[in-house]
Amino acid sequence: MGIFLKNKNYRKLSFASWLSTAGDILFYLALMTYASKLHNYTLAISLISITEAIPRLIESLSGYYADRTKNKFKMIVWLAIIRFILYLIVGLLFVTNIAGWNLILLVIGINFISDISGMYSGGLTTPLIVNLVGQNEVAEATGFTNGISQIISTVAQFVGSVLLLYLSYSNLAIVNALTFLFAGLLYASVGHSYLKTHPQEDVAVNQQGFFTTLKSSFSQIKKANGLLTVISVIALLNGILMTLEPLISIVVAGNKSMLIGTYTFTIALIGAVDSIGFALGSAIGTIIFKKTSLFVISLIDTIISAGTTLAIINKNIIATLIFITLLSFFAGVASPKMMQWLVSSVDRTILSSSVGALNTILQIAGPLMTAIFTSIASTLGINYALFALIIVSVIVFAIILYVMNKTKKATTNVQPAE
Repeated sequence: MGIFLKNKNYRKLSFASWLSTAGDILFYLALMTYASKLHNYTLAISLISITEAIPRLIESLSGYYADRTKNKFKMIVWLAIIRFILYLIVGLLFVTNIAGWNLILLVIGINFISDISGMYSGGLTTPLIVNLVGQNEVAEATGFTNGISQIISTVAQFVGSVLLLYLSYSNLAIVNALTFLFAGLLYASVGHSYLKTHPQEDVAVNQQGFFTTLKSSFSQIKKANGLLTVISVIALLNGILMTLEPLISIVVAGNKSMLIGTYTFTIALIGAVDSIGFALGSAIGTIIFKKTSLFVISLIDTIISAGTTLAIINKNIIATLIFITLLSFFAGVASPKMMQWLVSSVDRTILSSSVGALNTILQIAGPLMTAIFTSIASTLGINYALFALIIVSVIVFAIILYVMNKTKKATTNVQPAE
């Protein structure tokens, strides 16, 4: 929070990001609500979900093009303006005579283009954040911003559900458009202020091909003792966290003793403590555990993941909620610290490509593990899936300990003699 309060340019950049996040959530709710009223609503909602997921899976590609972009601030501003125009068009489409599937396909297409633009914009922002706050403060800065963004996303969902009672789909599209306009103005302000004192900062760009860039990024990550393993471990931990939610839903559905009020409220409460835990971990945990090794954080989170699973097996809803909050909290601490390590390990010219590849790995792990463990639950039984998760946690714990000791020995061996 200290960096946020002291660094005016980073504060503006954060506000721009939060505006875009809030606008996106509001419009996503509006789009899903409209789709739910169509004749074949299942297909419409599936199409929206697929087009929302695709940009995240190609983040390494958008990061690559971000690394090749010279005037990053200028491009970010233009992308914000483009997204402003796109959602103005969406607002107009909702008040035309076009309706039903013709309208939803047009809006999904425009929304997809906007999401791709947003992913590209995020890649452009990554190296600029490092420039604004300094390499050593990346974890604290991004942790705070991501934590608040998580809170805004949660609040925006409730606000959106209320606004849908009073505003039309067209109005919400225009509200979303205005968030991008204001974000663009903030980006322009930051760019103008920053480039006055750092006119040459954006000159260095990546000149390598896409696959050469990924190879170079992977090579540099491998040279940082333990980083590649930690990335894999955090991907697994994020996967476990994502997998636990549907498994808990299955257990709660079959055990009324776990209900807090109604089934719907219980599931909503689980989602809420997950979001709150992650937000607190990102915003506050990165400050509290600033000097704590990422290996130690990962070990703690692995122990908590096993504890969460045991609480579910014992059908103790209170213990489950506490463990999920802690699990999300330390996951929120780990992600910014991992980003900090990555920033200090790869060349600045391929930073966005590296972050994009990293995020792609994290994005794939969740759905893949969810598919595996829910399949086990549906074929063999829920307890088999839960015990399998405990086994995964034990294996991950052992791997972290091994790499941690190996890294410590390697560091000791390279220390110069006095």
